[in-house]
Amino acid sequence: MSPAPNPLDLLLEIGELFRDDMARAFDGTGLTVSRTHLLWVLAGTGPSTQQALASAMEVSARNITGLVDALEASGYVKRSPHPSDRRATIVSLTDVGEKTMKTMARDHAQLSQDLMDAVDPADRAGLTRGLDAIATRLRALIAADAAAGPAAAAGPAAAAGPDTVTGSDTVTEEDAS
Repeated sequence: MSPAPNPLDLLLEIGELFRDDMARAFDGTGLTVSRTHLLWVLAGTGPSTQQALASAMEVSARNITGLVDALEASGYVKRSPHPSDRRATIVSLTDVGEKTMKTMARDHAQLSQDLMDAVDPADRAGLTRGLDAIATRLRALIAADAAAGPAAAAGPAAAAGPDTVTGSDTVTEEDAS
C-alpha cells in the first residue's frame, strides 16, 4: 500500500510539468517564460510604456528593455514614440504578437477546461478554493521572508527540496539574446 500523496510534492510535480510543457511549446519560437509574461501583460493592458510594463511585471527598467529588445527582434512587439512624452516609448503587439496571444488565450482556456475535466464536478469549487488558499499563503510566506531580509534568503521554496526550480521574471541571458 503506497502512502497518500503529499500535496506539496504534487504541487511541485505540477509546476515541473507546466515548466516542461512551456519549454516544449516555446521551442523554436524565440519565447521564454519572461517574454511570454510581457506579451500577456500587453495583451491585457494594450499599448504601454516600458515603465508601465516594468511596474506591472515587478522588474527593473533594464529587464524590460532586454525583454522588449528580444520580442521586437523576433517580431512580436513594436516600439513607437509616446504621443506626449518624448522621453517615453510605447510598446505594442504587432500583428504576429496579437495572433500569438489569441492562440495562447484559446490554448490557455482549453487547457484549463481539460484539467478541470479531470476533477469531479462536485469537487471543483473546493479545489479552486484550496488552490487559492495555498497561493495566498505562499505569497504571504514569501513576503514575510523578504521582509526578514538576507537571513531568510532561502525562503519557503528551499523547504521544497534541492531539485526544485522556482520561477522568476528576472531576465536571464537567454531572455535577452
